[in-house]
Amino acid sequence: MDDEFFSSRPEDPLVLLARQDLDPLSAHELEERIAALEAEIARVRAHALAVAKHRSAADALFKR
Repeated sequence: MDDEFFSSRPEDPLVLLARQDLDPLSAHELEERIAALEAEIARVRAHALAVAKHRSAADALFKR
């Protein structure tokens, strides 16, 4: 995985997650992990959309 994609902070949870050894996990555990990650992706996308809408509203309010 490309280390430049991740934060330069070694304690960043995303960095730790990406570096975690997956070999000890069973197929079931891997499926559970995928489901949890997909739920997190949906949560982040929803938040990003809300941030974009908020920014758009602020830009419209202070439009010159």
